Parts: sequence; C-alpha cells; structure tokens
Amino acid sequence: MRERAGTGLILAIESSCDETAAAVVRGGREALSNVVASQINLHANYGGVVPELASREHLRNIVPVVREAMSRAGVQFDDLDAVAVTEGPGLAGALLVGITYAKALTLGLDKPLIGVNHLEGHIHAVLMEASQQVSESASQRVSESVGQRVGGEAPLLALVVSGGHTHLYLAESSEGVWRYRNVGRTVDDAAGEAYDKVAKLLGLGYPGGPWIDALARRGNPRAVPFRFQPIKHRGGAHDVDGAPSFDFSFSGIKTAVLRYIETNHMRESVEARRTALAKHPEWKPGSDEAAGLCDEQTLDMIASFQYAVVGNLLRQAFGAAEAFGARGMVVSGGVAANSELRRRFQAEADKRGLPVAFPSLALSTDNAAMIAAAAWPKFVAGEVASDALGATPQLRLGGS
Repeated sequence: MRERAGTGLILAIESSCDETAAAVVRGGREALSNVVASQINLHANYGGVVPELASREHLRNIVPVVREAMSRAGVQFDDLDAVAVTEGPGLAGALLVGITYAKALTLGLDKPLIGVNHLEGHIHAVLMEASQQVSESASQRVSESVGQRVGGEAPLLALVVSGGHTHLYLAESSEGVWRYRNVGRTVDDAAGEAYDKVAKLLGLGYPGGPWIDALARRGNPRAVPFRFQPIKHRGGAHDVDGAPSFDFSFSGIKTAVLRYIETNHMRESVEARRTALAKHPEWKPGSDEAAGLCDEQTLDMIASFQYAVVGNLLRQAFGAAEAFGARGMVVSGGVAANSELRRRFQAEADKRGLPVAFPSLALSTDNAAMIAAAAWPKFVAGEVASDALGATPQLRLGGS
C-alpha cells in the first residue's frame, strides 16, 4: 500500500447513464464540489432513457460540468492527485464519453487514472457520509455505528437498488482495501425499473419512483394482495456454491399490475391521466392536482405495489444480513431515496439492533462524489488504470 501523499484531491467523472457528473473530493471523504447535469426532462418525453440521446448530451455537458466542479472546489488541475472515472456498468456510449475525456485529461496532466465500478460508487456514497457522521436518518446513533464499521469491522451488507440494478453485497475492508461478494441479484427487472414501468402503465410521469412514492401515501397499502413467489434455482433455494440465495425478481409484479388494470377496466382512466399530465408538465408527483387524477382504486393499487416491492427488498436484505452474519447494513442507489423504504428499513433495523445507513438524498442518485470516494482506497493502494481502460457495460462487482 502506498503512502498518502500530495493534496488528496481526486476529480471524478460519472457518465454511466443519463447524468453527466463531476466532483472534487479530498481524501475520499470531503466533497469540495459535486455537480450534476440531469437529462430527466429530455428522456421524460420518451418514458425512459434513450441511449443515443444520452451520449449526445454527455458530449455537450462534460466540459462545462468538469469546469464547474473545479471552479466550485476552488482548485486547479495541477492540484489534483488523480482523476477517477466510471468504467461500468452502464450504457456503452455514455460511458465512453466520460472515459475518453478522463483519459485525455490525465494524459495531458500526467496524473494517474482510476477506473471505478459504478455499483461500488453507490456503496461508498454511504460510507463516505457515515465516516463523517452525516446521515439523513433520524438516528444519529445509526450513522455513528455504521461509520465505526467502515474501518474494517465488517462484513457490511450492502443493498444497491436503482433503476438499473438490484444487488446485495457483502463488503469487507482489509487494510483499507475493499472486497465484495455478490450474494443476491435481480434475475430480470431491477426494482427501480419496475417503478418506472408501473408508472408508465398507469399514465404517470417519468421517472416513476417519485410518482409512486408520493401517491402511495394517499392509498391503502393492503388493498391489493400482491405477492412475490420464491425464485427457483437449479439447485433449489441455494446458488451454485451452495450458499443461500437472496435473488430478486420484479417482472412478475409488473405483470400483476397490468393484469389488475385490465381486469378492473382502468384503461380509459389511464389514458385520461396521461393526457392531463402531458398538458400540465408543471404538476409535481406530490401535488393535489396530480393526486386528483387518481381515483381511490388507483391510489390503493399504487400503495399496494410499493408496499409489496419494499417488503420484498426488506425480506431479502435482512435475510441475507442474518445468514451471513453482517454487523451493519448500507442501502444505496436511486430507490434508496424512497420514503417508505427508508422508514421500514429503519424500523426493522432498530428492532434487530442492526446499524443501517442511507445516503443523503443528493447522493442517492448518480453522482461523481461517490465515484471519487470509491477511488480513494484504490489510489492509496496504487490501483491505477492502464492505457487500455475502456467501457465495460456489463461490468460486475465482486465474486458470487
């Protein structure tokens, strides 16, 4: 392991999907800047991310976003110790924009380049804030407890849940180097993807997560008995190594929602809602105007959908934590911003006496500060990328 030297400043770039982001972080903990250029309004017109459009917008945004991040941090390029960039997983074209820019920058500056797995970044978003004893949780004790475990008292159980990913990892640190074991994954749709697809089926806006979260508060979560069936593997309820399996599947509940809409003749109201929201893009998910477009049956179905999805995430995550003897849990990714998920996970963790931490809302979605935080241990250990670094859309984190 190399000695920490220089300024400790890392400029990180994230462009794995539809957010162009850059951040300057000192020592993997102190975010001096964190700039994100969102493409949500563009892709909302299509009900999802269009890869070609995302790449084009990254090309437009990458230079001004990096300049803004450096300006806000009040540093010069020569002050940097290294540049970090997301190498995968993600959209190939989008990843290439960030990687190409980062490689050119490090070549010109003669600085090391560090490739970071996007999923590891999400985990380190929580670890970074926990190490500072900063948390959006109501319990400061929880943040402090998880933060104490960052120093190597792991294993931690990490749930990464977003629009593109739903994974469970055992994360362990030895002499500052983090290692991961994948102990659960989605076999089809990610949880956030299910939110988006169900919102689209109901004529709601994109992304679907904020719409479902806001409207679910107005419905009865037990009105519709959505169920998750156990996932059958070739070896039974275990993976290929004989360890318990904690995989996820969200395509079934999406199909159940579609069947419910058709059985209850809700198509007409869905189209009316879609038309009304197209005419009033200013209506927000939590507004009375948006809620007024949904009758009681629709609100109950939305609440029941969310209740079932969060319940499944909770059962699998805490089941894995118990099975593998985790002494703390972190929950990260875009779906970690969901209010019901935070409330129910916190309540279950308190009941079990298991520390749990979430990222702040700003660090739940894709950002570059988390990439810099994950890059810091690699920089200290001398794990720098070669000239051959390229985009790896299906990049995995850890072994299974």
